[in-house]
Amino acid sequence: MNTNTFPSFRLPLLLILLWSATADAQRVMNLSECVDYAMANNPELKVAELQITDAEWQIKENTAFGMPQLTGNLGYQYWLKVPALPASALGFGQSDERIAFQLKNNISGDVNVSQLLFSKDYLLALRAAKAYRELTEEQLATDKRRVRNQVIDAYLPTLIIEESVNILDKNIANLRTILRETEASQSAGFSEQLDVDRLRLSISTLNSQRSNLLRQQEIVLNVLKFAMGYPVNESLQVADNVDRLLEQYGVADTTLTLNLNNRPEYRQILKARELQTLEIERYERPWMPVVSGFVNATGSYQGNSDLFWVPSSLAGVSANVNIWDGGITKARRERARVGLAEVEQQQVQLVNALNLEVENARKAYINALEDVGNRREDLRLSERIYETTQTKYKAGVGSSFELTTTEQQLFEAQRNLLNAQYQLLSAWTDFKQALAAE
Repeated sequence: MNTNTFPSFRLPLLLILLWSATADAQRVMNLSECVDYAMANNPELKVAELQITDAEWQIKENTAFGMPQLTGNLGYQYWLKVPALPASALGFGQSDERIAFQLKNNISGDVNVSQLLFSKDYLLALRAAKAYRELTEEQLATDKRRVRNQVIDAYLPTLIIEESVNILDKNIANLRTILRETEASQSAGFSEQLDVDRLRLSISTLNSQRSNLLRQQEIVLNVLKFAMGYPVNESLQVADNVDRLLEQYGVADTTLTLNLNNRPEYRQILKARELQTLEIERYERPWMPVVSGFVNATGSYQGNSDLFWVPSSLAGVSANVNIWDGGITKARRERARVGLAEVEQQQVQLVNALNLEVENARKAYINALEDVGNRREDLRLSERIYETTQTKYKAGVGSSFELTTTEQQLFEAQRNLLNAQYQLLSAWTDFKQALAAE
């Protein structure tokens, strides 16, 4: 019996496992799926989400300061030597008997309940904590927008390289067909060795360009993985193509205008301004008191040999008022006002920058759209010239030099169109991103 032979029922299971491993290794994603993956897995976004969670706990922490505070204490004291004074020193005659003011054993415990009744800083802290949480939410929105843009910017070059490889493959296959025909014609004495060498040189050049593109494809694919938060050492394949993306995303309404509230950066600076305003308010009216109430209950067992119970309790209210701090509060208030003025100037600059971004993106999109139309026309002319040159060459009235020259012109036209389409997609995404339009 051959022990190296698998039982027949194991073979289908083995094939299924091998197929599953291959399927997992080759993960295919389109642009939308890559963006969704990045939104769920990008480490920077996870950090921003953790900051929101931290802000929520900060709100709870600040709120807790205004809740009743309950503390307890339990202690035991045993006096090794009890302090005592002579009776005569206390005015009780001339007696040398010492009078102690402590008992040797003292077991005590107390419970204290305090409640903040009023504090301007506490109320402001609650508002600031809420505003800070909203600021972190806007920061997350800004980070998501930035990561989405990074994924799109990294995704498009992978498609361009893939399309370029496909174009090269078609041109190489076409030249190889012509080469075989030319070699046969040269063997029959109708073509020169020069014609064969020119075609071989063109094929070699295209193969070299193809190898370079494949290496570049690995680089840009790794950039895409990094932007997504995808493991760089795992396989990933893009599923879209340029024509499909142009049909799906390539049309934009150039009459659209910017709504500033759609941009998370603008909402973020508004929250920063609100926080700075609260900082100014914090140092205004420094004379307002901090009022607290408290209740304390204390009990102790005291004695030398026999212990006796000594209870006590008290309640009260305290008010702390800032009378004069040497001008510290005024200086802090003025610094906060300077900070607000800085934020306001940053807001003005941001509005100008956002409007400039929209207008530049609008013009770039219009130019890219026009350029694609011109490049398509150039490609049609190049294809017509190449077909005519190829027909003349096969008929024996054209030279291999003309054929290789027009072939290079055709490839250049194909590459120019592809680059123009890439520029159009990039300009479209830039315009949509500038408008914050999904």
